Amino acid sequence: MSDTFEPHNIIVTGGCGFIGSNFVHYVVNNHPDVHVTVLDKLTYAGNPENIAGLPADRVELVVGDVCDAALLDELVPGHDAIVHYAAESHNDNSIADPEPFLRTNVEGTFRLLEAVRKYGVRYHHVSTDEVYGDLALDDPARFTEETPYHPSSPYSSTKASSDMLVRAWTRTYGLRTTISNCSNNYGPYQHVEKFIPRQITNVIDGERPKLYGTGENVRDWIHTEDHSSAVWDILTRGRMGETYLIGADGEQNNITVLRMILEAMGKDPDDFDWVRDRPGHDRRYAIDSTKLRRELGWEPRHTDFAEGLRKTIEWYRDNEDWWRPAKAATEARYKAQGQ
Repeated sequence: MSDTFEPHNIIVTGGCGFIGSNFVHYVVNNHPDVHVTVLDKLTYAGNPENIAGLPADRVELVVGDVCDAALLDELVPGHDAIVHYAAESHNDNSIADPEPFLRTNVEGTFRLLEAVRKYGVRYHHVSTDEVYGDLALDDPARFTEETPYHPSSPYSSTKASSDMLVRAWTRTYGLRTTISNCSNNYGPYQHVEKFIPRQITNVIDGERPKLYGTGENVRDWIHTEDHSSAVWDILTRGRMGETYLIGADGEQNNITVLRMILEAMGKDPDDFDWVRDRPGHDRRYAIDSTKLRRELGWEPRHTDFAEGLRKTIEWYRDNEDWWRPAKAATEARYKAQGQ
């Protein structure tokens, strides 16, 4: 195991998004000597309310674009690490309009790597298990760090591209980098376009939830706080140039998750509508996080998925002011796509 890296001044890109903001909360709550500069473009998926209330002397928000090289020249010096969460990440949007995904996920990563090269800072790249494509529903295999890349959607192909850039820049220029590929996150502050919050907020609104295809597609769920703790462990103790898969053995098919939500919210488990499947919809994701657990001793804490789901439902019930402004526009977009 490598020596522990102790950052004191980090940049978190996309720190007003769902997973990035949860990481900011995790750092503030668990590492009191660390200052966080959040760099976020504040697209529809970035909400400054996600980090509202955090101490101003610990967290600074800079509104800007990861593709802005001049801004990075101003911002990066004086920091000792960048944790790169910023991404266009919604599959349906990538199918409707791939261009923003190319710009943010590929060009944005390139700009950050160039800044890292120029100023010699540590870089951690947050990616997705979707770069590996999908697995058959009846296949006992799970993704490992050795699984070949086989992305299915415009979104996952741009994330695969960005991972490759990190590896190439690391090998060519000797950068201090790590990559993590994580399974599907759930928890507070997740945009209502995503599967779990969309279903929860539809039930709150008295609308029947909608389920793609047959509902047999399997996702490997992890609570976002567990993702955050894993990223911190990789940032501070991971081996340079290595990739780590983050997962919590949370495989569930979509129909099971939807029925769990309905039952937890006092509804009939069959009280939903079927809609046509997404083009190229991946069948199953499953993560083998043995390397992360063996090398760094990481373990997930939120291992009871039903309990995590109940707490997530409570959060959306208690924070209607947070999600309500985005709900109507999100449903209008889905309706326009026939979903």
